[in-house]
Amino acid sequence: MKVLLIVNSFASSVTARNTVVVHRRLSQGHDVEIVETNRRGHATRFAHDAARRGVDVVIGYGGDGTLNEVATGIAGTETALGVLPGGSTNVFARTLGLPNDPLEAVEFLARGIDAADFRPIGLGQVNGRYFCFHTGIGYDAAVVQQVERRGSLKRWLGHPLFIYAGLSTWLRGYDRKHPHFSIDGDGTSTAGGKVDDGYFTIVLNTNPYTYLGNRPLDLSPAATLDRGLVVVTFRTMRATAILSSLAGALKGGGVSPADHLDIRSDVSYFVAEHTTPFPYQVDGDALGETSRLEFVHVPDAVKLVFPTEPQPG
Repeated sequence: MKVLLIVNSFASSVTARNTVVVHRRLSQGHDVEIVETNRRGHATRFAHDAARRGVDVVIGYGGDGTLNEVATGIAGTETALGVLPGGSTNVFARTLGLPNDPLEAVEFLARGIDAADFRPIGLGQVNGRYFCFHTGIGYDAAVVQQVERRGSLKRWLGHPLFIYAGLSTWLRGYDRKHPHFSIDGDGTSTAGGKVDDGYFTIVLNTNPYTYLGNRPLDLSPAATLDRGLVVVTFRTMRATAILSSLAGALKGGGVSPADHLDIRSDVSYFVAEHTTPFPYQVDGDALGETSRLEFVHVPDAVKLVFPTEPQPG
């Protein structure tokens, strides 16, 4: 098979040595080309060109942002998406059952390519841009903005940087007294109908939302690759309410219904909007502020290489 390996050499777990080892393993039985990104949007252009040339598999080797760009570049084509963790958290890769170490994960991926285990999956789309695992609106996105302002530290600090950004945003970087947007759309809703008092929302295409070390933050088991989106909206910024929900998420099984939450499942379309612009992020990349976000679920948007776990011995 023809395979393109797109490498983000700035990602946390990507090194020259690891890239050589990964390339060597993938080249066993396949024609592998390797390219490196050097700016935002580069991976999308590489992936789109590869799909146009009829490349069988395009692999995103980097963080979740790199993977998002690759998926965007090949969505709607016959080219399959390969996932190789190279970032600090690697949410989507770990959701698929891949080890967080790229040198371990490449064996899983290579075996999936060898078996041609390519299956279509659904993706979310917001204002025309695809996302693999989630989009954050409001407070969540404001935290990501803070992290990206200190992007040079992200490779080395990882989770401590996110904790610092979360606390500083909470204390002085986000209005906790006034709602930031409304949401309205289809699916099954615990609130029933339009919600006017959204403070922050997580839109899930997969579950968990993220990982805290090795522990998944499990917001909803209804978020799977073969169902519609799940939309979890916090209607308050009271610390006790938020912490109680997140504590429940760490225990597994998803957040429990509560008065301060609106939980929508199997969503195919919804809109978040407000007269005052609010921040949003897509698969961990902050995309600025907007006054309207339009979401759709796109079934069978991309073919995914499903990893195959090596047999013992």
